[in-house]
Amino acid sequence: MVNIQLVYCSFVPSFKIKKRTAMNSSEKEVVEKMFAAFAKGDVEGFAETVSDNTVWIYQGTQVIPKGIFKGKDGVRKFVNNILDNTEIISFEPLEYIIENHKVVVLGREHQKVKSTGKELKQKWVQVYTVENELIARMEEFATSEIVN
Repeated sequence: MVNIQLVYCSFVPSFKIKKRTAMNSSEKEVVEKMFAAFAKGDVEGFAETVSDNTVWIYQGTQVIPKGIFKGKDGVRKFVNNILDNTEIISFEPLEYIIENHKVVVLGREHQKVKSTGKELKQKWVQVYTVENELIARMEEFATSEIVN
């Protein structure tokens, strides 16, 4: 007679659950502070949220050309270019995704080009790298269309 012993084992996968940390929260707050300065047209407040050696990469759209902006002066130029040439009708960050030192924001905006009166609607994804509570890098991927 053969003695057979049945052994039941269950497999439970091991998942690491990442809790939201103060670091994640503060990184989002830096980006939100920058958006608030932009909404007020506060270029200096905007520049205060970025590091001295920040790099901003705008990939461009069908309507707005691409560019790379370096340092606080580059960021000032980037923001002033937008504010000088367009009237922001709406600017809506819709969703934030936070991982490590990255804050990814999905959003949309509606703007009017001052020189032509044409209105643009744009959808975008902005990827921020936050280090030492300052934005060290931003890269934006967007698409825009003329709506009038």
